[in-house]
Amino acid sequence: MRRLRLAAVLVVFLPLAVSAAGGKEAAKAPAAPPAPLNITVAMAKGGCKAFAALVAASPDARSTFQSAVDGGVTAFCPSDDAVRSFMPRYKNLTADGKASLLLFHAVPVYYSQQSLKSNNGVMNTLATDGSASNFNFTVQNQGERVTIKTDASDRAARVKSTVYDKDPIAIYALDTVLEPVELFEPAESPEPAPAPAPVADAPKAPKKRTHRPVEDAPGPAAADEASPADQRKNSKKSASPPTAPYLRWLAALPVAVAVLAALA
Repeated sequence: MRRLRLAAVLVVFLPLAVSAAGGKEAAKAPAAPPAPLNITVAMAKGGCKAFAALVAASPDARSTFQSAVDGGVTAFCPSDDAVRSFMPRYKNLTADGKASLLLFHAVPVYYSQQSLKSNNGVMNTLATDGSASNFNFTVQNQGERVTIKTDASDRAARVKSTVYDKDPIAIYALDTVLEPVELFEPAESPEPAPAPAPVADAPKAPKKRTHRPVEDAPGPAAADEASPADQRKNSKKSASPPTAPYLRWLAALPVAVAVLAALA
């Protein structure tokens, strides 16, 4: 009888004991880690649906973007309007060119909004081939304004808003598509402005000279201009001998004769 009772007790309580032990082990098991963020889904939610669709349609770009999530990534997605206006040029690219263009819009480093505003200079992108200096762009910021400049465009892209910012992923919306110089012609550099022409010195006023009046001497022209009558009078005056000396000799003649007579 005792054996039967013991067997009955074991049959009743043994399943309960096993169930309780299993519950404790299940409670101690760690929870499964959350799935990594789908970066294209985050882009689409932040107003970059057109760019996210291009990334999802490119196997190379999609896999590279997603694999960069664990190590940290900062993506710059153009707005839908910017992508639509760029599509004619995008369609002319090869499959590799399209993938490189898409990967050109991300850097393999997490930059929070604050750290992005404090960085200036050249950055490598997901399209950069190892240590080669290609597929780079330049980040420039002035206060709250952050822009991205490439050598293929004379206009810098502006960061419009923050789509997602949580370590290790940051996504920022741009107002235009980034154009790498490896795929597009470099922008023409503006010609330097011509140097201003030297200013000529103002002409100096000539010094005033005082002229003394000089009387005109009568020249031969004056004689020529005289009338014929005047010329005849002048010739007679010059030809007739002076009469005053002869008169004086005639007056002194008697006196001389008287003196000579007295002496004789």
